[in-house]
Amino acid sequence: MDNKKQIYELINQNLMTNNTPSHFMNHFIESDCCKEYPFSIFLSMQSTKQSPLYHPEGSVWNHTMLVIDEAAKRKKQSRNPSVFMWAALLHDIGKPSTTKIKKGKIISYKHDIAGAELAYNFLSAFTKDTHFINQVCSLIKYHMHILFVIKDLPFSDLEGLRKNANITEVALLGLCDRLGRTNANLAEEEKNIQLFLDKLNIKKERSSIMAKAGMKRPDPKEPHGTESNHKTHIPKNDTDPVPEIQGKAKSGKTKAKPI
Repeated sequence: MDNKKQIYELINQNLMTNNTPSHFMNHFIESDCCKEYPFSIFLSMQSTKQSPLYHPEGSVWNHTMLVIDEAAKRKKQSRNPSVFMWAALLHDIGKPSTTKIKKGKIISYKHDIAGAELAYNFLSAFTKDTHFINQVCSLIKYHMHILFVIKDLPFSDLEGLRKNANITEVALLGLCDRLGRTNANLAEEEKNIQLFLDKLNIKKERSSIMAKAGMKRPDPKEPHGTESNHKTHIPKNDTDPVPEIQGKAKSGKTKAKPI
């Protein structure tokens, strides 16, 4: 158990400090460590296929690696980066047990619910911090609600979402999830997240989610790549203002006399 605990700490360190945590995880999955529970779930994710229409990147593992790299770019926006990054890594942990082929299509209904339970068991093997575990599991359980809400699907549990999860964090994880595909369109997915927050009347949270790199108002004190440019000097306009029209000519049809 001590060895597994050390591995867990290494994964945690990778998630919290690496800008591209997928590099470490892709090496890790090739090790013998993944042959034992609970890390063996990663091998199951690697062998679980997804719909090529929605996930041209391939397996659940391939998708997850793209998601954690997107999450690493945005973890500073999270209220709890550790919770956020572990939720990103485990968000589709429920797909191996729920993925089926129905009428020629690959489906994984309720993988979010199954994933929350599996994530609880996974994390409980390494930490007794139930508050941390429950926060991770809540993000996993509700990460599909972006789709449910924007498409007006009947699978949402809005009461549970509002009661048990932070909608801001769900939206941030959802953005990374939707960007974790080889055919993702950033502008389109940002609109989807904004629509999700609008439908839930989350105004303040929406602005904090959407105000990321490339969308913030620039801080003039920060480097912006144009420091070497010559400033444009526009001469001050010293011309006196035109006198205001007075009398009936101001509001009526009477023509103003020459000034």
